[in-house]
Amino acid sequence: MSDDSFIREVEEELRSDRLKKVWNQFGAFIIGAAILIVVATAAWRGWEYYSERQASASGDRFLAALNLANEGKSDEALTALQALEDDGYGAYPVLARMRAATVLEEKGDAAGAVAAFDEVAADGSAPDAVRDMARIRAAYILVDTGTADQVAERAEPLSADTSPLRHAAREALGLAAWKDGRLGDSKVLFQQIVDDLNAPRNAKQRAAIMLDLIKSSGEVQEG
Repeated sequence: MSDDSFIREVEEELRSDRLKKVWNQFGAFIIGAAILIVVATAAWRGWEYYSERQASASGDRFLAALNLANEGKSDEALTALQALEDDGYGAYPVLARMRAATVLEEKGDAAGAVAAFDEVAADGSAPDAVRDMARIRAAYILVDTGTADQVAERAEPLSADTSPLRHAAREALGLAAWKDGRLGDSKVLFQQIVDDLNAPRNAKQRAAIMLDLIKSSGEVQEG
């Protein structure tokens, strides 16, 4: 036997002895870790399956409630949405609250709709984007049914240049100011929408129409 072969055999024996010692010391932990990984993976897959099933079921219920609302069956839609608020999964409960508020508005219950939107806006567990949208929806209803101060309370914080909803907020504020006879304030707000390069086209068009109305109103007053 050559020296190289002998050395290799000795090294293999040493490695084998080391492996045996490691296994004797940590074998139980290694097996336990492997079992834990398998169990955790199975639990995660089970949770994913459960989540998908629950989300799918809630989605089907939400769609059914929307269909009822679209068919004019407001009371049935509200009942279905209330049930979804109570035991829906994921984002569907808060979506159901928003849609229920819209159904109340469509029924002519402006006060109830504003109260429902305000509840969503005040809910710290709801996503910020949804809460802000609820504030805007309440503000628009109050343009027709409330005061300019009530509109401002909800829309003004969202009218800053950095707010994604600034165009809608400024529109609500502008309409409230116009209704209140404050044509100068209204003009400023609608001009901001027209001048904003990032404003949606339809928002710009509505703002331009309002600016024409304000101009016409001013000319009539002067005359």
